[in-house]
Amino acid sequence: MDALLSALATKFAGSDLSNYVGGRIFEGEAPQGTERPYVAYDFYSTPDDTFTEQLDEVHFTFHLFSDSKSSVEASTMYGYLTALLDDAVLTVSGYACIWCKRNGMATGIDEAPTAAGTTGIRHWTVDYSVMLQKS
Repeated sequence: MDALLSALATKFAGSDLSNYVGGRIFEGEAPQGTERPYVAYDFYSTPDDTFTEQLDEVHFTFHLFSDSKSSVEASTMYGYLTALLDDAVLTVSGYACIWCKRNGMATGIDEAPTAAGTTGIRHWTVDYSVMLQKS
């Protein structure tokens, strides 16, 4: 899994998405107090053995967080993410990347406490799957 996470970090480095969020892209949870906008992602893997090939399908959920009352900021992050990962070929040490595909997205508003009271945070989730074949 380290090789895939490294490939993803390389893909993000210097990208429009990373520049837009000031480099605030986190595997797992963002540190408390992280300025928005930012991206956090989590993942799980399901192995698949075809008797002749060893495959791993890795499912990612990217969480796009924005303080903006308008959807422009979240939509911009979404556009940069999809431009970066839709049908991407990731260079993963020890594996061939068979596909990287977007499976869906959802939008929502979360509540967050602030000094002035509770505020709404835009929270969009975008799901991807990556199929890897052990080389």
